[in-house]
Amino acid sequence: MSQETTRFNFPSDRTLEAREIMTYVVNALKEKGYDPVNQLVGYFISSDPTYITSYNGARGYIKRMERDELLEMILKEYCNLLN
Repeated sequence: MSQETTRFNFPSDRTLEAREIMTYVVNALKEKGYDPVNQLVGYFISSDPTYITSYNGARGYIKRMERDELLEMILKEYCNLLN
């Protein structure tokens, strides 16, 4: 077993798309009375789309990007805030 860290590299910067998706989904979750953080954590950990409401098409909208790509963009944005 290799002890080296695996690197994930995505070819294009899709930050704007990820931001748009997350804004849309978070708003839909809030409108339906859900805690967006809890629901999104459940989705990212389990890959179960039922953590995301189908209200206003949010469940289909979040599937426009792979979970790992969305998570990468979220973490990239967060790390940029720290600098």
